[in-house]
Amino acid sequence: MRKVYIDESAAYVGQSVVVEGWVTHYRSSGKIHFVVIRDGSGVLQCVIKSANMPVEGIGQFSELNQETAVRVTGVLHADSRAPIGVELEVQSLQVIGPSANYPIAPKEHGVDFLLDHRHLWVRSPKQAAILRIRAAIIHAIREFLDRHGFIVADPPVITPAAAEGSTTLFSLDYFDERAYLSQSGQLYLEALAMALGRVYSFGPTFRAEKSKTRRHLMEFWMVEPEMAFCEFEENLIWQEQLVAYVVEYVLETRQQELKTIERDTLRLRTVKVPFPRISYDEALERLQAKGFDLKWGEDMGAAHETALAEMFDRPVFVTHYPADLKAFYMQPDPSNPKLALAADMLAPEGYGEIVGGSQRIHNLELLEERMRRHHLDPEVYNWYADLRRYGCVPHSGFGLGLERVVAWICGLEHVRETIPFPRTLNRVWP
Repeated sequence: MRKVYIDESAAYVGQSVVVEGWVTHYRSSGKIHFVVIRDGSGVLQCVIKSANMPVEGIGQFSELNQETAVRVTGVLHADSRAPIGVELEVQSLQVIGPSANYPIAPKEHGVDFLLDHRHLWVRSPKQAAILRIRAAIIHAIREFLDRHGFIVADPPVITPAAAEGSTTLFSLDYFDERAYLSQSGQLYLEALAMALGRVYSFGPTFRAEKSKTRRHLMEFWMVEPEMAFCEFEENLIWQEQLVAYVVEYVLETRQQELKTIERDTLRLRTVKVPFPRISYDEALERLQAKGFDLKWGEDMGAAHETALAEMFDRPVFVTHYPADLKAFYMQPDPSNPKLALAADMLAPEGYGEIVGGSQRIHNLELLEERMRRHHLDPEVYNWYADLRRYGCVPHSGFGLGLERVVAWICGLEHVRETIPFPRTLNRVWP
């Protein structure tokens, strides 16, 4: 007897098969019983026409409670009314794992309750669909970068210092030395780019920001490409091509999941390259015209980013920020050293910055001067300065926050639903 997954069952119409999964619904019309099961790949209705059919593991069909795990044997029949075009006529059913008093019912639950039961909440259709879309986004990112000659090269998670020179670090005792969980692998990726040309990492990063906004997590995943012999404008082109490819891939391959989460995809379909570019100065003028009291040299907050993004039908780059707002390693604009060759990509619909990148400083003297200005310990960053001593070239890179991209593409209100087990300011479990 062939075991099949639900998403491939249409290929076996007329055949006897075995399907394993979990019960989502059970109902009876008397002599005929209907059991709907899911296996992670899809949902299948199973029809039991014989009331006397033996069921191994339970006394009666009414014990097929929500999330009961079952093994079902039967014949697949075409049914145009079914979501996947088939249903299963059951010949035998075995309970593998019983379930009683499942705590998440098909009704409204509070957010805290759902997060307390996140280990079970992920089984719900919407949450499972989000995680499938997340997996598709990850696949698309890796596929795009791999196809374009980027080499995956993983930096350490335990580091002696911050890429941003920031205080928002999770510290730890590393055999009587002070170390930190990585905020970014960028500095190490710059070293790897000098060896391999075009590289990227894709892994967890950590920010000890005491923030409760809908855009922030303490632990999140980031893809960080870094490219040797790459200047500012080329860096922007890589960013927009990657994001456009990801959106197109999800629209093509995850139509059912997008339908499950009721995502309006019309605005996603406008995400085509090139993306618009506006300078920080132009952004400031636009915001001031909208009534925002933002002065030159001040950083933009969530409300500013949302207002700017709503002026466009696709992601928009804000470029050439004041250098004092940005990290020490960002290359100044040759035409105006008060500005940095840096850009943030803002997503539509209020999702804010999803990508941040810059050209990196490749001149040793300039880097050392910027490190002094930021009060960075030269001993800690001496290895990083070494990259400028031995054949350094113009190079650039960016970081794309996975959870914010998932939230945008899925149209979610909060990033906590974009990751299997979110770590927020007041939550470190389950």
